[in-house]
Amino acid sequence: MAYKETNRAGNGAADMPVMQVQDLSFSYDGTVNILEGLNLDIQKGKITVLLGANGCGKSTLFKLMTKNLYPDEGSVLLSGEDIGDMGLKEFARKAAIVHQNNTAPPDLRVETLVGYGRTPYLNAFQTAGTQEDQRAVEWAMQVTNVAKYRSRPVSELSGGQRQRVWIAMALAMTTDILFLDECTAFLDIRYQIGIMQLVRDLNREYGMTIVMILHDVNQAMEYADMLVGMKNGRIIAEGDPQETVTPAFIREIYGIDLPVAEIGGKKFVMAV
Repeated sequence: MAYKETNRAGNGAADMPVMQVQDLSFSYDGTVNILEGLNLDIQKGKITVLLGANGCGKSTLFKLMTKNLYPDEGSVLLSGEDIGDMGLKEFARKAAIVHQNNTAPPDLRVETLVGYGRTPYLNAFQTAGTQEDQRAVEWAMQVTNVAKYRSRPVSELSGGQRQRVWIAMALAMTTDILFLDECTAFLDIRYQIGIMQLVRDLNREYGMTIVMILHDVNQAMEYADMLVGMKNGRIIAEGDPQETVTPAFIREIYGIDLPVAEIGGKKFVMAV
């Protein structure tokens, strides 16, 4: 039995929000609001993608949802509890995060890095993990297909392999919600597809709720259950990607005209 199989929620979970963004406002300089009065529900057991041009506010929203920034007004609720009232360790036991830019010491082994994912469960006097920690680390490495690299330095791996290791570290936290910030950035197309298929497997097989930032519209249309389109700090569209993405949507979000074609029963944005 897979480590998290008993926690499986499945994609058929009821449409209930696991996270709620309520009347959220934020300013970096105390004068100009980047986000103002933003509201968003993240549905349990779904893959939600934040999409928009550079500077639209999606990264700021992501940071507010992951306790990397704190709102000026409003709140972010996780399972009904304001994350502003949670300590970082408590939040890390409920939501795992993979940031866009990650670095590790050149001699750090894969298994050691994945093991850092268990840090939120260790107390100040523990120097080694429990059997539960070891099972979680092994499960995370197996699911991401990096167990075969366990003894290798992370620095020796390819970009796609390293990204899987960072995802494995997040999975070792054994949370039910996973945040991914541009997890396919700087990867070639083969590794991009591999990472997106891994994300889908985590959602379908283990019922994980996934929230991610993507720049590739077609990847969002192929893999997301819910798409959130942003512009100028506002949510201007949200819904099923196959229904939401239209030429008008592309024009509004990116300011360019691109056709949207249907191939094999699915829609794709066509580059011209």
